[in-house]
Amino acid sequence: MADLLRLENVTAGYGDSVVLDDVSLSLREGESLALLGRNGVGKSTLLVTLMGLTRVHRGTLSFAGADLRALATFRRARAGLGWVPQERLMFPSLTVHEHLTAVARPGPWNVQRAYRVFPRLEQRRANMGNQLSGGEQQMLAIARALLVNPRLLLLDEPMEGLAPIIVQELFGVIRELIASSGMSVILVEHHARLALQATKNAVVLERGHAPGEGVAAVDPLVVLLLVEPDLPDGVGDALLLEGDTHFADEGRHGDSVQRGHVNSFASGGHGARRRRRRRWRSTPSPARHRRPHDPRPR
Repeated sequence: MADLLRLENVTAGYGDSVVLDDVSLSLREGESLALLGRNGVGKSTLLVTLMGLTRVHRGTLSFAGADLRALATFRRARAGLGWVPQERLMFPSLTVHEHLTAVARPGPWNVQRAYRVFPRLEQRRANMGNQLSGGEQQMLAIARALLVNPRLLLLDEPMEGLAPIIVQELFGVIRELIASSGMSVILVEHHARLALQATKNAVVLERGHAPGEGVAAVDPLVVLLLVEPDLPDGVGDALLLEGDTHFADEGRHGDSVQRGHVNSFASGGHGARRRRRRRWRSTPSPARHRRPHDPRPR
């Protein structure tokens, strides 16, 4: 099967500032990809580069065989890219219903289907975009992107800053989209544990660079350290991984793998991991780490 999306040696950023450095990856039709990494490594920049909102210094971007660099942003949306920006970008002068009808294109997704997936939007259909809560705005941003009927959906931290009950609802929708819609999805998510529960593939960005080519296999320990960035030195080495981590590409392994599937990761079982955390956190913290306003001993 041919690649739906392919980036080769892409270097891009804002003006003369370079954020993405020599990034190469590919995604096939119907595949899902988690884009992982610490803050500031270029995850969101990669998505806005796909939408044509950055300066590409060199490299090639192709979508469905077409050169993306030659297309304006609105033509990329027409070509099949659906973008859910991190900032949501609601129009204060449009109602919820107008947000959806203004962008709707022919295809399986229509306004009524969006209302079935997000019943709360139907209840607020007459409200303006700036009259919605953060969770409702995020629902509307996802529904608006779906009504473009994209072949590739770009989700930029869709669960950031939301209440846990809204996160649970949105995550269920995103996971169902990935599992059954046949749509390709790239998910940028700060919480790696959530992202890897929904997607089949993952790429870890480090300082604007993605190791290897294609969809890189993810070292489970690296993923664990992304999930638990505050683990003390040496703890990561002691963690035992359970479950299966499969890497498939003509028998190659490690960093050279182009297409990998991260099925599960853990550390000696959830109970064992919790016990290790409790033992470590029960150790009194050095005084320099105590909050000045909290006089209680730790």
